[in-house]
Amino acid sequence: MDNSNERILNLAAQRGLIRPRDLDAQGLPRVALTRLVRQRLLQRVGRGLYALPQRAMSEHVALAEVALRYPQAVVCLLSALRFHNLTTQAPFEIWVAIPNKARAPKPDYPPLRIVRFADTLLQDGVEEHQIDCVTVRITSIARTVADCFKFRNKIGLDVALEALSEALRGKRVNANELWHAASLCRVANVMRPYMESLA
Repeated sequence: MDNSNERILNLAAQRGLIRPRDLDAQGLPRVALTRLVRQRLLQRVGRGLYALPQRAMSEHVALAEVALRYPQAVVCLLSALRFHNLTTQAPFEIWVAIPNKARAPKPDYPPLRIVRFADTLLQDGVEEHQIDCVTVRITSIARTVADCFKFRNKIGLDVALEALSEALRGKRVNANELWHAASLCRVANVMRPYMESLA
């Protein structure tokens, strides 16, 4: 195996998922990706995404793929609920928030459900998690619950109530964090009676 192939495989082992532009940064030839896929030393896992065939993948690998392709996107709503184990639902699409004026991505896979957030909402209450060696931006538990109330017309009030109940019952979040997130999302008045009934 030539040196560049070995370096590409090492890069894939370190990062979990690699893109052709990752090779550019290392001065490695992009054409080697096709050769390594043909030799079954690499696997094409999505458009412009490659990984080692034997790599261990978490259940949230699709979130890592989205984060690599769209680093400015924030995983939110149903996908964040699923990540935080606050729902029994398994959304078919990955829910992501993008800036208000950004062009919506149109990937072939995985399917995305786009919502738009103001710039402040793309920062406050957003955490970074490592999934399959990729940094993924995901709304925090408190922020996710508040977002569910904000977008209750899209996802259903029952989903928002389930998330609130699970977060409080499991002591995954405290009232102060929830009030802060509710105020940030301008849903404090909507959430108040439900929070009081669960207190």
